[in-house]
Amino acid sequence: MPEPILTLESVGLKNGAGWLFDGLSLTIDARDRLALIGRNGAGKSTLQKIIDGTIEADAGRRATASGLRIGRLEQDPPMAAFATLGDYALAGGAADHEVAALADQLGIDLARPATTASGGERRRAALVRVLAEAPDLLLLDEPTNHLDIAAIEWLESWLERSRCALVVISHDRAFLTSLTKNCLWLDRGTLRRAEVGFGGFDAWADAVAAEEERTAQRLDTKLRAEEHWLQRGVTARRKRNMGRLAKLMELRETRRSLDRGPTSARITTESSDPGSKILIDARGISLAFGPRAIVHDLSLRVRKGDRIGIIGPNGAGKSTLIKLLLGKLAPDSGEIRRSANLAPTIIDQHRQRLKGRTVREVLADGGEWLEVNGAKKHVAGYLKEYLFDAGILDAAAETLSGGEQSRLLLAREFATPSTLMVLDEPTNDLDMETLDLIEEVIGDYDGTVLLVSHDRAFLDRVVTMIVALDGNGKAEISVGGWSDWAARQQAATSAPKPKATPTPTPAPKKASKLSYKDARELADLPTRIEALNKDIATREAALADPDLYTKNPARFASLTAELDRLRETLETAELRWLELAELEEQLAG
Repeated sequence: MPEPILTLESVGLKNGAGWLFDGLSLTIDARDRLALIGRNGAGKSTLQKIIDGTIEADAGRRATASGLRIGRLEQDPPMAAFATLGDYALAGGAADHEVAALADQLGIDLARPATTASGGERRRAALVRVLAEAPDLLLLDEPTNHLDIAAIEWLESWLERSRCALVVISHDRAFLTSLTKNCLWLDRGTLRRAEVGFGGFDAWADAVAAEEERTAQRLDTKLRAEEHWLQRGVTARRKRNMGRLAKLMELRETRRSLDRGPTSARITTESSDPGSKILIDARGISLAFGPRAIVHDLSLRVRKGDRIGIIGPNGAGKSTLIKLLLGKLAPDSGEIRRSANLAPTIIDQHRQRLKGRTVREVLADGGEWLEVNGAKKHVAGYLKEYLFDAGILDAAAETLSGGEQSRLLLAREFATPSTLMVLDEPTNDLDMETLDLIEEVIGDYDGTVLLVSHDRAFLDRVVTMIVALDGNGKAEISVGGWSDWAARQQAATSAPKPKATPTPTPAPKKASKLSYKDARELADLPTRIEALNKDIATREAALADPDLYTKNPARFASLTAELDRLRETLETAELRWLELAELEEQLAG
């Protein structure tokens, strides 16, 4: 058994009149790779500050191994006191050559003035400083914010080779899945630990929630139902998630069929003329700033219902491409036609809409009702859909946390009538449950989405097409998600040269569709899942009777057992549906 390098025993921290957490214990050893997970406001960043000693706990004990070096990357490191990024990076105490070597690998100019540096440049400088310190325990708070995919992959590779222990807070599912071997779940002041990587977190969290439901059910049926939604929120809506993924796969296949040419079979859409659904038609457009090409000879059709992810290195011109498509900039050459019905909504990343306004004023201009997709909704009920407590309605919007402000803006903008939604790095500062919610809202949105993001898992779960900019004017268009694009890149760069063999052995023919048995099962599963949901709803309605346990304990016990069995059967059926649906998409190519 390895010796722990850091221990927290029964730690507590006061938060106003109450406690943010109390009785919290944690042991970290030198081999740990921990994902620290929890909702916005749960205290994840605060816990990291207690771990590194920046904050002293109000109760409990903190102990560290002799000579332990701890490095912590903050979400927004203070750099105002430093003239350049290099001054900040060197202030960590690492040798000049170590800082310079890391800066070169990350592609950051340390001579850049700290006051005018972009978010991505500041993040790189902060990483250079903390990594150059060579800590034994590394605490990372949203390390992928403002980084492009190439930088994220570089950081993953560096951390995989590193021998330090890790405690990582991140919304980036792919990053956490790649690096972590253990999970910490900070929830309502309680810290749970599981010896599984982030890839196993959902299954573990579901099991924890199910056990809490069973415990609460024995005490009070109403409490059980409340706990279920408080604990799992949007992630419990498996049926809707399944429908969203099915819709995404259908949209991707529709996009492929439109790009295959007139000889291919086409999926029937609501309009027999696909051209009538084109919102933006860019033909051979080019734009350069001096000698630097942003795009060169790009042709792109943006159709109704598209979810287009725009990726590329920082500074490649992603935001510029959006301005071109929306008409805020004119191309040097080429032509862009836009539908007369184009009504874009752009999420304000600088949060200007929130300044000096209450939550109610942001959402409903101070009123009680707002209109969402043609239906009137009470502002308090709409707040709950976005995981807010209705008690914050009259609070100043600027007093919310960064993640809560982002969530509030998204709630406001998705209630605004539009045919096109433009989202620039929408996943920054958001917790996992809010990301699930945003994925669901985008899936239900009737319009078109242009999305700039470096979050690979989010792109995989949301977009129908990737536009990849290389920073030198080239733009590659690929139907599918980020993984589809990355696989094509890998295949293109690693394709073996043909060998001159007189009698080559033919490779086994790859299946192009599901087997008859699997196809039949895939077709039957939605009906079966719907029936299971109805059976579950019937039993939940019966258990909602608060007097049932007293009047008929045998009936209560029977319904409870049936409900547990039906939920397990439903989960198995849904997982099988997802497995077959993904396989069908892969075989379709």
